[in-house]
Amino acid sequence: MDPAIVREILSSLWRIHILHHAGERPVVGHWMLRELRAHGYEVSPGTLYPMLHRMEERGWLESEAQGTGSRAPRAYSLTPKGAEVLATVREALHELTAELDGTDSRPAR
Repeated sequence: MDPAIVREILSSLWRIHILHHAGERPVVGHWMLRELRAHGYEVSPGTLYPMLHRMEERGWLESEAQGTGSRAPRAYSLTPKGAEVLATVREALHELTAELDGTDSRPAR
């Protein structure tokens, strides 16, 4: 697949998956890699972990070490701010899906 498509479009979908699953229960990076790959996304740890850290810096996720030591896995959970982001994205996706499917009831522009 064209790297530009991955960078510009699909990486946004990965973030949505992360927010969704972190809202269901805390997730660890290794599990999230497997989950994204199960959906057909080729995501490397070198891409996923910086993404998780940025999402945490933005206040969308919070993490807790699952053990001791600097290499202990971290479990990421959705924050209230992350829940707001996910709700906004969910609404936008519903609108976009309706438009793409031709079921959008809004008048044409």
